[in-house]
Amino acid sequence: MYEVGEYIVHPGQGVCRVEEIVDAPAATYMLLPIGGRHPMKISFPVASEDRLRPVLTEQQAKDLIQDYPNLDVEEVSAKSNALEEERFRNEIRRGTCRDSVRIVKTFRKRIAEVRATNKKPPVVYDRILKLARERSLQELAVALNSTTDDVQALFEQKYGESFED
Repeated sequence: MYEVGEYIVHPGQGVCRVEEIVDAPAATYMLLPIGGRHPMKISFPVASEDRLRPVLTEQQAKDLIQDYPNLDVEEVSAKSNALEEERFRNEIRRGTCRDSVRIVKTFRKRIAEVRATNKKPPVVYDRILKLARERSLQELAVALNSTTDDVQALFEQKYGESFED
């Protein structure tokens, strides 16, 4: 069971802070998503806590950033952009921070390749990139006790590229 004040990753909302645990009528976590413009507390049943996961540790976050150049980039696999978007959205929701960072790397590369041919990338690429970037930056920032801007600057400094477009 998670404790009040801990940060966890909710499948739909991303990184959240456990604000309180309510016992009646059923044990429920009251979670506050971080990083949103107008965050609202959400309730999540303790009985379903297996769908939640803890935020990376500081060392895991540092290791992930260090391993960024070694992350594989996925090639186009779905028959349609809609199927591909659904697949990646599910992976972002259910996967780890490493999965989200890999998806960011994948879609930054795909967008760059399309732009290199003087074409406009599909809108779905931008949507997936934005979702994966927000998720991964939030979690890395919490793990490193930092801000998302600082994490972006770290990627820029280490690799000459940021998570920005």
